[in-house]
Amino acid sequence: MALALNEIDPVAVAADTLRAHARGQTVVPDEGYLGWVTSDGHSARSLNMPGLVEGSPRAVGTKIINASLGNAGRGIPRADGLTLLFDPETAHPYAMMDAALISATRTAAVSAAAIETFTVRPVRHLALVGCGVQADTHLRLLLPRLADLTGVRVQDRDPAAAAAFAERHREAADRYGVRITVEADPRAAVQGADVVIPVTTVTDGYIRYDWLSQGAVVVHVSLDDLLPEVVLRASRVVVDDWNLVRADSRRLLGRMYRDGLLHGPGEPPAGPGSRAVDGELGSYLLDATGPGIPPADGVTVVNPFGMSVQDVALAHRVVAVARKLGLGMRLPR
Repeated sequence: MALALNEIDPVAVAADTLRAHARGQTVVPDEGYLGWVTSDGHSARSLNMPGLVEGSPRAVGTKIINASLGNAGRGIPRADGLTLLFDPETAHPYAMMDAALISATRTAAVSAAAIETFTVRPVRHLALVGCGVQADTHLRLLLPRLADLTGVRVQDRDPAAAAAFAERHREAADRYGVRITVEADPRAAVQGADVVIPVTTVTDGYIRYDWLSQGAVVVHVSLDDLLPEVVLRASRVVVDDWNLVRADSRRLLGRMYRDGLLHGPGEPPAGPGSRAVDGELGSYLLDATGPGIPPADGVTVVNPFGMSVQDVALAHRVVAVARKLGLGMRLPR
């Protein structure tokens, strides 16, 4: 699958899918969520996320992605699962692949699309908070795309993980003239960065508004790292799908909606002092000027909840390339 992915521009796929979503050419049902606590007290969950992207041909399928916060201590990845594609006429499954690689790649691709849409100045300094698989995927994808990048500051609550991350990517960063610096705390990593990408597993916010540079773009990948004040004071708040964000009760923006602090584009205020989400990312991609763009000197928060159609669209492209290259294995029915 990795060989097929190398033949694809995942950022272009992500952007095309976001535009299709903005045009109403996708179906994104509510995700199925099953949560439990493991025998050693860690949170675990299973997500089933179906989706459909209209086109010629259609892409239909689902992502089943499971995770346990105890996996790091076991020396295995936090998340794993399967992506399945369905024949749009018979509904029979016709392809199955590793969900973790597809999921990590499309997540980083959406981040890249957001960065390319909202950065109004050269991106010279990037901050990555959290040094796991998502950070790896983001940096590999962004290094060749951010032509002005000179420095990457990284931080992880496990200093050894941050040091290992820097060592893993040192050679590639050197090729692009980029210096990787390990910081002791998240504030040192975030301050002065043009782009901030938290990719952690935390469930309590810690990033404050006054840590962020005016003009910075924050791609809130892991969904719980920002304090509410960042969302409330940002010049622009963008989501990928407001309905998904609003329906979720576990993550920051969904909690803020339930607390009357946040409401969707075009909706009445959810309560006194409620802040409006400015728009969905696909709408900005359709219109380069965007709906009601605030002044460029403020902080932009992009909160991509993660749409199943992104996984389905990318998996569909992977299968097409794999067939041309003769990759994969046909299983007997």
